[in-house]
Amino acid sequence: MFDIHTKEIVWGGRTLTLETGRIARQADGAVLATYGATTVLCTVVAQRQPREGVDFFPLTVNYQEKAFAAGKIPGGFFKREGRPSEKETLSSRIIDRSIRPLFASGFRNETQVICTVLAHDLENDPDVVALVGSSAALAISGIPFNGPVGCARVGFIDGDYVLNPLLRQMSESHLDLVVAGRSDAVMMVESEARELSEDEMLGAVMFAQQEFQPVIAAISDLAATCGREPWRVPEPEDTGDLESAVRDLIGEELADAYREADKQSRQERLYAARNIAKERFAKDESVAVDALAGVLKSLEKSTMRDATLTSGVRVDGRQTDAVRPISSQVGVLERSHGSSLFTRGETQALVTVTLGTGQDEQIMDALAGEYREHFMLHYNFPPYSVGEASFLRSPGRREIGHGKLAWRAIHPLLPEKEKFPYTIRVVSEITESNGSSSMATVCGSSLALMDAGVPLARPCAGIAMGLIKDGDRFVVLSDILGDEDHLGDMDFKVAGTGNGVTSLQMDIKIAGITREIMSVALEQAREGRLHILGEMARAIGSTRDTLSDFAPRITTIKVPSDRIRDIIGPGGKVIREITEVSGTKIDVEDDGTVKIASSDPSATDTALTMIKDIVAEPEVGVIYDGTVVKCLDFGAFVNFIGKRDGLVHISELAQGRVGTVGDVVKEGDNVKVKVLGIDDRGKVKLSMRVVNQETGEDITEQVGEREPPRRRERRDDGRKPRRSHDN
Repeated sequence: MFDIHTKEIVWGGRTLTLETGRIARQADGAVLATYGATTVLCTVVAQRQPREGVDFFPLTVNYQEKAFAAGKIPGGFFKREGRPSEKETLSSRIIDRSIRPLFASGFRNETQVICTVLAHDLENDPDVVALVGSSAALAISGIPFNGPVGCARVGFIDGDYVLNPLLRQMSESHLDLVVAGRSDAVMMVESEARELSEDEMLGAVMFAQQEFQPVIAAISDLAATCGREPWRVPEPEDTGDLESAVRDLIGEELADAYREADKQSRQERLYAARNIAKERFAKDESVAVDALAGVLKSLEKSTMRDATLTSGVRVDGRQTDAVRPISSQVGVLERSHGSSLFTRGETQALVTVTLGTGQDEQIMDALAGEYREHFMLHYNFPPYSVGEASFLRSPGRREIGHGKLAWRAIHPLLPEKEKFPYTIRVVSEITESNGSSSMATVCGSSLALMDAGVPLARPCAGIAMGLIKDGDRFVVLSDILGDEDHLGDMDFKVAGTGNGVTSLQMDIKIAGITREIMSVALEQAREGRLHILGEMARAIGSTRDTLSDFAPRITTIKVPSDRIRDIIGPGGKVIREITEVSGTKIDVEDDGTVKIASSDPSATDTALTMIKDIVAEPEVGVIYDGTVVKCLDFGAFVNFIGKRDGLVHISELAQGRVGTVGDVVKEGDNVKVKVLGIDDRGKVKLSMRVVNQETGEDITEQVGEREPPRRRERRDDGRKPRRSHDN
């Protein structure tokens, strides 16, 4: 019934299957990609007509995880998938960044790639499978795509690179690296590492490129078998004459503008030059508005690039390996638990750290299972940071991606949760931006965390590298500006410590870069990173010894796990009472670990005492302060430890004979008691007689122990002897 085509290879010890023709046949390209038992349906559709009035490629990538893929029902009221999770957003970005540069130049048709996770075996991450499937779907669609693209994940375990490690292996790995590229060049890199060297990172990238070659070959074979007829891309309009006229008109103005170091002044001069051209050709009906806009953009790009390639001097006058002036401050906000202001040139990040308890952890609901995250890093990019006025919206893909990049850079350096039991939230507000605000976030986060007293293994810094390539000529740029990012060929971000790399991310706009370029970029980035770390050390070189006065102090105690229910109480009644009375936050874990958090030491002491009273066991021979709670004919019950009561027999109330209990104590009296013993049923026998009620001193030796009442002798038959009476 169906014309089904399948390509199957063994890759990394597991079977990769690419199937088309059975599902989603109305899409331009649809591939069911299965790796192990993880399956992703990847589809691509493009409109037949170009989108009018745009000077960019309108590509949308949506990666979506369905709960049924892991045999789960979504939580929440509606019981269906809602807004994209962080994982879905980041995976969509990875796919987009890998394929976007490879569409034909001038292709302006609305294009959408949708990747739907249908099955997850909880061993193989679906993101790599989705990228491979997307590449295959594009390859067979006929859409003008200069692929195919391969992709692989690389781990680093016991000194060896591991291809596509299983999810359970990632906890042992010192590297989580995703690389995408063509057969001859790398297109995209995303990673988190535990301070690996530049050579180890470069080796991992090259290992990935080598290992995904069979995937590229399989996709090519599938496309050769069932690929659709390639779309015809219209030849670009010849604008040579218009470009020459515009260059003659404003060429010098553009060159002067790109010699202006200040961003705002440069933008004003570029705006003025554009207006000269627009006014000149406004009445020329033979010149289309879109054509003029394209020529202006092309001229600006070539002016900046040619000047840098020819002279080696950049827009702001720096040499290619120079870093902009840096200013670092810490403790800039009094009430925050930690804060910093990091400024590099015209890029600035105001970063704060807030410390919380286990109750503040973020609950992450993933296909692989629910888990709790105690480290959060949020990146915000308000419009005023680039001198614009626009709507404030919730964080988009860019904000989430930049925040995750900084998170990956800092995460390997954080202390273990057992040693520093705080929930950590870092917020980076970008207050100025002219290139590399994500790397400013890395630097500012490191400073703020050290200011907060979080024991980082080492300070961390980040730098963004750029590339301008023309044929065989290329130049790598350190600490790129916004214009160099926008008009250049690469955005290569490297973060790490003085010991090694903790995060690597690369996006390019050309059809891949070589090992030589990446090696030069990594070494130049290392030199720049060490320089930035030196500048940061002027503000703070290591973690503070103490926490902020406003930060909570967490006191940890261990109680028997079978006493947890006593601390919590029925329906949480007891623990609510403790938190309300003491004003603290309390977390109780299943293993009996109790964490008490408060910025007030007296509040912590109150909660600690209440908890200890609940779980404490009376010890024979120990003297306690108690309160008389009930008086009976034979003695008084005294509450002496938590809610534990014991009996003071009438013979143990005082020295000598006691007529009635009321002669010595009454309910509500504060007394001092000594534990004489605990019977098999847990009942406690107390004494006031052997304790000095004023000083609390044990006076047993002075008063002597009271002899127990003598037992009557019994007859041989076991009955009590008959009393004798005198007549």
